[in-house]
Amino acid sequence: MSHRDNDPISDGPIDSTPFGYSPESSQREALYAELVKAGVELGAYDRRIVDWIAGWDYPTVATIASLIRRAGRTSN
Repeated sequence: MSHRDNDPISDGPIDSTPFGYSPESSQREALYAELVKAGVELGAYDRRIVDWIAGWDYPTVATIASLIRRAGRTSN
């Protein structure tokens, strides 16, 4: 699993549970940042769901953000 020093979101496949903690506001920011970079257009309900997911545990949010990052990389 590759990481940048200032970015805990993996750029590659994840083989074990991400470790760490991030407050909900940071998790929300990370999810939106990855969606923007991937070029995903969001509607009101999409944003509602992203806000809800941001409140989940860090390992789940980090994995979802990593999936978005990797999927966005293949579509750009």
